[in-house]
Amino acid sequence: MPDNKIITDREEMLEAVKNDGCALEYASDSLKADREVVLEAVKNNGFTLQYADDSLKADSEVVLEAVKDNVDQVNGGALEYADNTLWVDREFVLEVVKMSGNVLRYVDGSLKADREVVLEAVKNNVYALEYASDILKADRELVLEAVKNDGSALQYADDTLKADHEVVLEAVKSRGDSLRYASEELQND
Repeated sequence: MPDNKIITDREEMLEAVKNDGCALEYASDSLKADREVVLEAVKNNGFTLQYADDSLKADSEVVLEAVKDNVDQVNGGALEYADNTLWVDREFVLEVVKMSGNVLRYVDGSLKADREVVLEAVKNNVYALEYASDILKADRELVLEAVKNDGSALQYADDTLKADHEVVLEAVKSRGDSLRYASEELQND
């Protein structure tokens, strides 16, 4: 905004954020809490979530819209401004890990043990296996899914699976140097 004045007119602000989401910075507090205004702003520029009222930073629809184009930029990205309560919201987390499996590192521990959440994360990024619960790191089917896509995911698997001939074979098929993560016994086989 040219003169950095606070805008209180809703229609004027809606037009401004449609053209430049960063205009939300100059909205009155009531407009920063207006869901429609904030949705338009984050559609234009996800980083403008930082200017939204805290209540909207906990709104999963608003945050998902904000992170669509920059979900991998958790540090310094729009997710940085999301309310922490969203990391325990299973439906929100499922949507976000489908966009970027790496965000599994930020979710509540209970969801790191949720097979569906972890499977979706691993489908998106095999390295998300690193952040799964120990129980799921020992889940043969889940680990097979990961190593078939990138054998180096074997490094995050439970030791029992690092000694599993089929799992290691699949890992090596997709990435030959992943043998180094296999059990000593299989490395010498």
